[in-house]
Amino acid sequence: MDQPTSNLPPATVKSADKPKRLLSLDALRGFDMFWIVSGEGIFHGLANGIKEDHALIQDPHNWTIATNPNLSLFERILVGISNQLHHSPWNGFTFYDLIFPLFIFISGVSMPFSYQKYFTEKETGNASTGKIYYALIKRTLILILLGAVVNGMLQWKGYEHTRFASVLGRIGLATFFAALIYLNTSLKKQIIWFVSILAGYFLLMKYIPVPGFGSGIFTPEGNLSAYLDRLLLPGKLHRTIYDPEGLLSTIPAVCSALLGIFTGKFMQDKTICPNPTKKVGYLILSGIVLLLIALAGSFFFPINKIMWTSTFVLFAGGWSILLFALFYYLIDVLSYQKWCMPMVWIGTNSILIYVCAHGLFNFESTSSFLFGGIVRIIPTAWQQAGLWTGVLIIQLFGLKFLFDKKWFLKI
Repeated sequence: MDQPTSNLPPATVKSADKPKRLLSLDALRGFDMFWIVSGEGIFHGLANGIKEDHALIQDPHNWTIATNPNLSLFERILVGISNQLHHSPWNGFTFYDLIFPLFIFISGVSMPFSYQKYFTEKETGNASTGKIYYALIKRTLILILLGAVVNGMLQWKGYEHTRFASVLGRIGLATFFAALIYLNTSLKKQIIWFVSILAGYFLLMKYIPVPGFGSGIFTPEGNLSAYLDRLLLPGKLHRTIYDPEGLLSTIPAVCSALLGIFTGKFMQDKTICPNPTKKVGYLILSGIVLLLIALAGSFFFPINKIMWTSTFVLFAGGWSILLFALFYYLIDVLSYQKWCMPMVWIGTNSILIYVCAHGLFNFESTSSFLFGGIVRIIPTAWQQAGLWTGVLIIQLFGLKFLFDKKWFLKI
C-alpha cells in the first residue's frame, strides 16, 4: 500500500518556533503496514502453535480459531489477534478490514500539510499549478502500474490471467480524486462532495437493477459493483465473480481519503482548537459519532469492505480517527516517541516495503537462510512464528538503515 513516506511530503505542524514533524502519522502508517508485511505471519504462527497444542478447531469459512476454557488469558489474546487478521467473508468488520482504508485515510491526513506551501503561494499568485497536477497524475499512474506489477503483470501470463485492479491502484485513484476536490473547492463544497458520493453510491447500489438478480441485492454475485466488474474490468477478476478493488467500489474510497483530509485540516488549524489535548477529545468524539452513524446505516446498507459500502467508509473512518487520536496523543502530545521508532522506520518507506514484501523479495527464504538453524530448534508447531519473526528483524534492519541514511522512496 503506497503512501510510504506517505507518498506525499512528510507531514508537519507549524509551531511558533519551527515546523514540528507529525511523527504520529509516520508511526501510524508504519503500524498499519506492519501487519501486512510480517505481523500477520507472526501472530498466525503463534495462534497455529496454540491450535496444535490444544487441538483447537479452525473454521474453513472465515479461518477463525475457536477457543476453549483450557486456554490461558494470554493464549486467548493471541488467538483473538490472529482471528482479527482475516478479512470478513462478506458483511462485517475485522481489524484486517481496517488496514486498507486506514492507509488511504492517512494519505488524506497528509494532504493539508503537503499542499500548505501551494495554497500560500496561490494567495500571492506565485503557485505552480501545472507542477502540482503533473505530480498528481504521475503519482497516480505509477501506483496503478506498480499495483499491476505486484499482481504479476511482468510474468506475462496473458491478458486473461493478468489482474489489473490492485491495492496500489485504488490508493492512487482514491487519493488523486480526493486531492482534486481538496485543491479546487472550499471546505463546504468538500463536505458536499463527501456526502453526495456516499449517498449517490448507496442509491446506485440500491436501485439500479442487475440483470438476473434485480435491484438492491447485496450478495457477492448480485450487487451492482460486482456486475460492473464482470462487464467492464479488464483482465482477471481476483475473486472470479468480482474484484475487491473493482471499478465502482473505488468511487466511495475517495471519501476515505476525504475523511483524512478533514482530519488533517482540523489538525493544521490553530484557530478552531489550539489546545492539542482538546483536539484529541474532538477527534475521539468525531470517531465515535462516525461509528454510530455507520452502525445505524448498516440496517440499510451493510458494512462491507469488498463493496466498500458507504457505511464501511464511515465505520472504518471512525476507527481510523480513533487510532490517529491515540497515536497523536501518545507521540506528539505526551512526547512518548522512542517506543514507536520501529513503526516510523516502516512508515517512512511504506511503499517500498509493501512492494518488496509482496513479490520483489522473498523474505521468508532469507529468514530461513539466516535463522533456519534457530527456527529448527523450536517445536514444529511454533516454527512459523519463528520464521516470520526473522522476517520482521530483516525488514526492520533494512528500513532502519534507510531511515538513518534519510533515503525515502517518494513518488
